[in-house]
Amino acid sequence: MAKQKVTNEEPLEKQLWKAADKLRKNIDAAEYKHIVLGLIFLKYISDAFEVQYAKLQDEVKKGADPEDRDEYKADNVFFVPPSARWNFLKNSAKQSTIGKIVDDAMDAIERENSSLKGVLPKVFARQNLDPTSLGELIDLISNIALGTVKARSADVLGHVFEYFLGEFALAEGKKGGQFYTPRSVVELLVEMLEPYKGRVFDPCCGSGGMFVQSEKFVEDHQGRINDISIYGQESNQTTWRLAKMNLAIRGIDSSQVKWNSEGSFLNDAHKDLKADYIIANPPFNVSDWGGELLRNDGRWQYGTPPVGNANFGWLQHFIYHLAPSGQAGVVLAKGALTSKTGGEGEIRKALVEAGLIDCIVNLPAKLFLNTQIPAALWFMSRNRKNGKFRDRSKEILFIDARNLGHLINRRTRELSQEDIKQITDTYDNWRNKGGKYSHVPGFCAAAPIEKVASLDYVLTPGRYVGLPDEEDDFNFAERFTALKAELESQLKEEAKLNKQIEDNLKKIKL
Repeated sequence: MAKQKVTNEEPLEKQLWKAADKLRKNIDAAEYKHIVLGLIFLKYISDAFEVQYAKLQDEVKKGADPEDRDEYKADNVFFVPPSARWNFLKNSAKQSTIGKIVDDAMDAIERENSSLKGVLPKVFARQNLDPTSLGELIDLISNIALGTVKARSADVLGHVFEYFLGEFALAEGKKGGQFYTPRSVVELLVEMLEPYKGRVFDPCCGSGGMFVQSEKFVEDHQGRINDISIYGQESNQTTWRLAKMNLAIRGIDSSQVKWNSEGSFLNDAHKDLKADYIIANPPFNVSDWGGELLRNDGRWQYGTPPVGNANFGWLQHFIYHLAPSGQAGVVLAKGALTSKTGGEGEIRKALVEAGLIDCIVNLPAKLFLNTQIPAALWFMSRNRKNGKFRDRSKEILFIDARNLGHLINRRTRELSQEDIKQITDTYDNWRNKGGKYSHVPGFCAAAPIEKVASLDYVLTPGRYVGLPDEEDDFNFAERFTALKAELESQLKEEAKLNKQIEDNLKKIKL
């Protein structure tokens, strides 16, 4: 295959995506992503291994052994056995059995590296992936430009991996959004929270984008990567595997990113964790979350969330896991700003009165791939009187960013760097000591708690910044989803009640 040339017109990752997508043919994007991302990951760990291998070869006279796996473990490099090294796969790319060769390579790597057990895809010998296309894909990935240093390899391949995650999410549409939070939203959350140091937690972590961006934030601001540690949980095993690969390719320790099928509500993998930062994008308006089994759960300190909607369950789960001075930045369906169904209004009131809500950001439409439901960001803090920032305990900042962002295609919008900076600067100036905050009609307003109470604890920014809020208060699609969830919950309860009546009648007859 001809070597890919990097032109001024188009970045390397876009050229690679177009070429890889052409080879997809009749394979669904949902399946194809594991093939492509699996190969990129394999290329990364093989490159990192080769750098370490060459270094050890130079030190053989000093007693180093290039084939001793412990020599790699000491430097946080995965050991790659001969049958899984990229050059071996590249030289085997034209064989008809290349699919089995790659699957065997994945198995061999998992055997040698316990942290990757059960993570890597073994999907390369399937009948719908013809050997010729797989061989061409291996040739294509072989041409990713790399330097001679592991860090350069991680940077280039990590960037390509991240770009491909986003493109596959776009290609998959609704399903893709379940594992991927749009990059501009992640950047905004991280830039506003500023996770320089401490424990970063995401209990619904998808493919790990929040963690990658947190590490990038520290690097960009000349901090020390070792000053933050990450904790995560994911209930979808396929998505968890993507997260483990995404983090490994960045050299981020993912040992505390856990998977179980029950999820964070029913099987909290980090029960005792108190995090300094929580950054999360939980699924919106989930009705089947196990709420009926958790009526007396200790996490519901501000009110028991309704069985038919997990939104206020998520908010309280986050708060439960915050350290005494911890902060959270999370995405939630915009309906949670106004809803009163199942006691949600009372929970929202309790959160406001407890001084936990720091800032609400109303987001533009069409940012998310998996839903048309409008969204907002909630920023919460356990200690709004703390010394790091000024005392904001008597007010809440409202930002209405509905008019920001630009379309990248007919269905999808994203925030620009300028948009992110405008929102972040507003928040920084408001909460920092000596910040030069000022009210901007139609965009931002700092409202005293008394005003929020007078508006019945409704938190839609339009009410406070001066924008017309008719559309802000009602969204048909979201209201329909919420009502449907409520109806399903009622039907479940009725079915249980009918079953109990039938059982009792049978006992009476006996």
